[in-house]
Amino acid sequence: MSPRRAGFAPLGLTLLVLLLGGVGAAWAQQAPPAPASPPTQPPLTIMVVDVQALLQNSKSAKMVRQQIEQKRAEYAKEISHQEETLRQERDALQRQQASLSADALSQKGREFQQKVNDLDRNVQSKRQALERSNAEALEKIQEVMLKIITDIAKDRKANMVFQRSELVLFDQNYDVTDEVLQKLDEQLPTLTVNFVAPTPPGGQSPAAQPAAAAADQAPSKKKK
Repeated sequence: MSPRRAGFAPLGLTLLVLLLGGVGAAWAQQAPPAPASPPTQPPLTIMVVDVQALLQNSKSAKMVRQQIEQKRAEYAKEISHQEETLRQERDALQRQQASLSADALSQKGREFQQKVNDLDRNVQSKRQALERSNAEALEKIQEVMLKIITDIAKDRKANMVFQRSELVLFDQNYDVTDEVLQKLDEQLPTLTVNFVAPTPPGGQSPAAQPAAAAADQAPSKKKK
C-alpha cells in the first residue's frame, strides 16, 4: 500500500462521521415532540352522610316534630268539635222532617250540606298548612346541614359526598354523620316553626283578606 492511499483513509472516515452526525442532528430537529403527560388527577376522597338520620335525631328536628304534633292535636280537637256540632244539627234536622214543608226541608238540607263541604275544605286546608310549615322548617335545617357538610368536605379534601340512602355497602370510615350531627346541634340547637295559616273556606288566605278589603273600601277616582 502506498503512503498516499494510506493518508486518504482517515480523511474519508472523518468525513463520513461528520456527514452522519449532521444527518442525525437534522433528524433530531425534525422529529415531533413527545406528547405531554396527562395532568395528575387528585386522589378520590369520599364522604357518606345519613341525611334522614340527621332529620330524625338532631335537636332542631325533634323540636320541629314536637311543635308540628302539638299543632296537629290542636287542629284535631277543633275539627272534632265542629264534627260534633254538625252531627247534632243533622239529628235535629231529621227530627224536623215531619213538621217541615218540602221546600223548607230542602233548603235546610242544602244549608247543612254546605256546612259539611266547608268542614271538608277546612280539614284539607289545615293538613296542607301543616305540611308546608313542616317543609319550611326542615328546609332551614337542611341549609345549615349543607354548610356543615361543605366545611367538613373542605377540611378532609373530599371531592365526592354521598347520601347514605344511595349506597348499599361502604366502608364505615367514610361516614361523617355523627360529626355533622354534633355540629348541627351546636349551631342550631332550637328552631321555632313558622306556621302557615290555613286557607279559610272562602278560598282567600288570611294575608290576602285585609288587602282585598282595603281594595273594596278604596274610593274610586271620578273621571274628569
